[in-house]
Amino acid sequence: MVKIVMDCLGGDHSPDANVEGSLRAMDLFPDLYILFTGDETALTGLLKASGADVKYAGRYEIVHAPGVITGEDKPTDAIRLKKDASMIRAIRILREDPSVSAMVSAGATGALVAAATLRIGRIRGIRRPAFCPVLPTMNGGIVGICDTGANVDITPEYLQQYAVMGSMYLQKVYGIRDPRVALLNIGTESEKGDDLRKQAYLLLKETPGINFVGNMESRDLLSGKYDLVVCDGFAGNVLVKTTEGTSLELLKRLRKDMMSDLRSKIGALFLKHTIMKEVQFMNYQNYGGSVLLGCEKTVVKGHGSSRPEAICKCIEQAYRMETGRLNEELTAAVRALYGEE
Repeated sequence: MVKIVMDCLGGDHSPDANVEGSLRAMDLFPDLYILFTGDETALTGLLKASGADVKYAGRYEIVHAPGVITGEDKPTDAIRLKKDASMIRAIRILREDPSVSAMVSAGATGALVAAATLRIGRIRGIRRPAFCPVLPTMNGGIVGICDTGANVDITPEYLQQYAVMGSMYLQKVYGIRDPRVALLNIGTESEKGDDLRKQAYLLLKETPGINFVGNMESRDLLSGKYDLVVCDGFAGNVLVKTTEGTSLELLKRLRKDMMSDLRSKIGALFLKHTIMKEVQFMNYQNYGGSVLLGCEKTVVKGHGSSRPEAICKCIEQAYRMETGRLNEELTAAVRALYGEE
């Protein structure tokens, strides 16, 4: 049995999307058990209305935690003062219950990172946990980006650890052998970038256990040439949001052009199947959330706008990390990196 705690408040479509996505995941994984944190009355109503009280009897429980942490809350104050918040209660369960393996949340990012770091702790040797979402590539694969917002001020050693953690994650969860690792930079030449990037390049080049292939320019993110991109949290966050935003705006433009005149409408009718494939390809809801690599227990952060399909993917990520024993492998990889027995 894999137990996962689901923070059901804080997202744009919470708690409905959280509950529906969780039930979809329970259909996929018969050994999945979910603890829902949130308003007990609302959660009970949603689960009963969906028939979960019968279909999934004995596979879930509700923990009353009606408080909500918003993006306006200062993370440290929220952790200290909002003890009845669904996110904080979920973190507490994850920390105190050894049978609970992972947590999924679509709530405030800053509070989640702070709570996970302070309350759950880091894998020994990891300097800072890092977010690692995945995006689709033009050749039908995926590319991971590590970090995308957990750490803005970094060192070359942080980037080295992101490469090790991200590579292990892609191998264990997505089955990518020997992931190609690139360093986000302003050019592909080895001498490009500021001192941080230059030092990181040399360090990554000598890091055992990773397949470092050099620098990457942002325009090549979705090219399929790379499996993992390492960067500081500021640049990574901008990179991911720019890519997602561009995709969404292109879709809006495509819809507008298809409806602009009769000829376009007729053409769109014939191309409907192809267009829908592209729409699904560019829909970030199909690719889950950002895993927080480096914590002692598994934490997955979904988009604030996550709908049921995205929540289900987040749970699938957490489930596969646990069944693949990712944290055990990361612990061993970090020990090997620093020559520890």
